[in-house]
Amino acid sequence: MAAAELTAQQLIEKHRPTLDQALETIRTRAYWSPHPEHPKAYGEHGSLSAEDGKAAFDALLAGRLDLGQPGTDGWVGGEVSPYGIELGVEYPHADLDVLLPAMRAAIPSWRDAGAEIRAMVCLEILARISARTHEFAHAVMHTSGQAFMMAFQAGGPHAQDRGLEAVSYAYVEQVRTPDAADWSKPQGKRDPLNLRKAFTPVPRGISLMIGCNTFPTWNGYPGLFASLATGNPVLVKPHPRAVLPLALTVQVAREVLTEAGFDPNLVCLAAEQPGEGIAKTLAVRPEIRIIDYTGSTAFGDWLETHARQAQVYTEKAGVNTVVIDSTDNYKGMLSNLAFSLSLYSGQMCTTPQNLLIPRDGISTDAGPKSYDEVVSDLAGAVSGLLGDDARANALLGALVNPDVKARVEAAPGLGEVALPSREISNPEFPGAVVRTPVIVKLDGTKPDPDAAYLSECFGPVSFAVSVDSAADAVELLRRTIRDKGAMTVGAYTTSPDTERALEEACLDECAQLSLNLTGGVYVNQTAAFSDFHGSGGNPAANAALCDGAFVANRFRVVEVRREA
Repeated sequence: MAAAELTAQQLIEKHRPTLDQALETIRTRAYWSPHPEHPKAYGEHGSLSAEDGKAAFDALLAGRLDLGQPGTDGWVGGEVSPYGIELGVEYPHADLDVLLPAMRAAIPSWRDAGAEIRAMVCLEILARISARTHEFAHAVMHTSGQAFMMAFQAGGPHAQDRGLEAVSYAYVEQVRTPDAADWSKPQGKRDPLNLRKAFTPVPRGISLMIGCNTFPTWNGYPGLFASLATGNPVLVKPHPRAVLPLALTVQVAREVLTEAGFDPNLVCLAAEQPGEGIAKTLAVRPEIRIIDYTGSTAFGDWLETHARQAQVYTEKAGVNTVVIDSTDNYKGMLSNLAFSLSLYSGQMCTTPQNLLIPRDGISTDAGPKSYDEVVSDLAGAVSGLLGDDARANALLGALVNPDVKARVEAAPGLGEVALPSREISNPEFPGAVVRTPVIVKLDGTKPDPDAAYLSECFGPVSFAVSVDSAADAVELLRRTIRDKGAMTVGAYTTSPDTERALEEACLDECAQLSLNLTGGVYVNQTAAFSDFHGSGGNPAANAALCDGAFVANRFRVVEVRREA
């Protein structure tokens, strides 16, 4: 292999301060990010400006992204943007019997590099991705359907933060054990027993990252970088409709690895032919020792059952609930909820679905409000937020696939419609399918195991569920988390007793709770280095982004003892 263009010392000088700040921030849980959120922050110091990023994205269209991987036996593609344009990008299709051995052969030198150098290389990959944030934003927008600003932030700096967070936790867990230790056991009058012990973090093997359609980078980077930083090669298997952002990620990673003197086959792409279903094939291959997956419950359960040779991390479906008991900021509550329901057309795993409201109404700073008034006022808040089509397009983005559209269209058949969905045209992208949220009123006072609100209805569909009391709302919340899982829980209450009951329910059932959000923080948003995405303790996900448990089992420590 050619001499490294990036030396270890150069990488340490450049990135060690960033890692140290990240390590401090995961300890304090304060706000910090090295990745700017504002588009105008880019265009200097080697980063692409808005114009250059768009040009770079346009240059990718109808082209072939050759990654130089071994075992390429053909080319695949076919992505169509939710905004209606054909991307036309072709990606290498791999012969797994050639690619996987090449990836395994890359392990020894990467393992021997040690935790610090691996972290530095990962930070260089992230830094180069950050410099291309404008380019990545268009790639995320045109594969996920996110509006540009959300694609820019969530697909760019926020995803990069989550990747850096994973590297930080990986580093902490690996250096918990020293590289070496001198051991001496007294033997009374005899000479002591002396050993020299060496400890090496050893990767499990090839890690398979199965990407999702809606947040390819945000949901993909934690597993990718957690595995790579702990010494494992990573095979990236993108969702067939969202290949480009992750293929660009693989491209950057391979460039950096090569320049740093490592085998680029530590990170490879597994794009698939239409209907090939390569994820199932890969998941049970003996070479695959770690799997990260975001997607449907059905396939997540299949992975957990059948991929017995691998450590499997899944984020699946859940039913997110907001309990509305009382508030001292009625207008702020309605505004906050309206934004939460509308952002990215509700196509987030953290979007609220069930709004539990006492049938006798709630107390507010604007006076008592009946159940019907609360629902009507919330519908009015959503309508007001999305009344201007230009603003609505900037918030809603586009529906990611026909299944979401079908759920929106079927919602009126589930109950009384409090807020009908309306179609919005996008002048810039006439092919985009854009729909405003629909709110349906349902009765939750009578137990019904087949009730619509007891299953996830992914997309811009929410249920205003009437309950007998706040206590009944908490009990329904508890059952829903236990049986269906939840990525987020929100609640509004001015009652200390109800607040305690809500906290107790979420502690018992292991769900993340946000209380009385009325400003610019929303229940469906989390901040890297401070907030945990999911808990790993209920059926919605078996892991949290990010904590020590997410990284610690991606490697083992092997000890070598010698007599001193």
